[in-house]
Amino acid sequence: MKLAFFDNYKLGVVTGDKIVDVSGAVKGIKALGPQDVIRTVIEQWAKWKPKLAAAAKKGKGKPLSKVKLQAPLPKPENIICMAVNYMEDGTLPEPAPINAFMKSPSSVIGPGDAMVLPDMPASVFEGEAELAIVIGKKASKVKAKDAMKYIFGYTNFIDGSARGVVPPTNVFYQMKSRDTFAPIGPYIVTADEIKNVGKLQIKLKNNGQIMQNFNTDDMAHKIPRCIEWVTAIHTLLPGDILATGTNHRGLNPFMNGDKIELECEGCGVLHITVKDPLKRTWARITRLKHKESGGQGVHTPQTGGKYAPGQA
Repeated sequence: MKLAFFDNYKLGVVTGDKIVDVSGAVKGIKALGPQDVIRTVIEQWAKWKPKLAAAAKKGKGKPLSKVKLQAPLPKPENIICMAVNYMEDGTLPEPAPINAFMKSPSSVIGPGDAMVLPDMPASVFEGEAELAIVIGKKASKVKAKDAMKYIFGYTNFIDGSARGVVPPTNVFYQMKSRDTFAPIGPYIVTADEIKNVGKLQIKLKNNGQIMQNFNTDDMAHKIPRCIEWVTAIHTLLPGDILATGTNHRGLNPFMNGDKIELECEGCGVLHITVKDPLKRTWARITRLKHKESGGQGVHTPQTGGKYAPGQA
């Protein structure tokens, strides 16, 4: 099943190119906001699944093109992102030590929203294409062999990043938790619809051009190990997000007016835009192309706008 929020956070079930309003089926849920609704549905899935399925079958769908999709998880309690968790198309000699960081729930945006680049002296802004796990039940000290039982579903996730912030010993909070830096959606796909999560193609397009194109089979620390490691540190709750990392070779500058499309196989397509009030510019090039061209540093340097070399 594909679950989404739309318009004024009505709960819907997506079928093909339509969405069916099933909010009437969950009216009994006591909620202060939409996150409470989806968390309850996830936590009590055995109870709500047949009710939502019946409502979806009975209801009349609206074309997705006629509604405003919202973030399917508007305010997760925890957003955990795995760091350096791909073998970069097999080019790394060994996996990096397992590591992760947290993003603020206030960084979440949904389909059609804009990632806004802040006024700060970052060397570049990037968005990392990632498959995100949606946690299905309270998870604490989970063993890898049991980890897949704790997954409710999956969704597309873009990890917005401001690179080159200072001081270099204090970067993750500054670079990752900015408002709008966690686009997700367009919906949650329940785990039963993804047959082999260990072999999914992930593609990110910027203005129609494929920039990132990699497969989850290149993941360094596999999903069960990630869940085991994270839940050994702290508890994950229903509706929490665990983003599984990216292949950095295709990362590219995000700039004002960019139209971004992310598709993790089986999870639909997440569309967002990029807004930069300062209209800063970089070369339209991936990290890999920058390296192959003999460029200095990890990514292409800023070419224009505030904070560019030689400019105010």
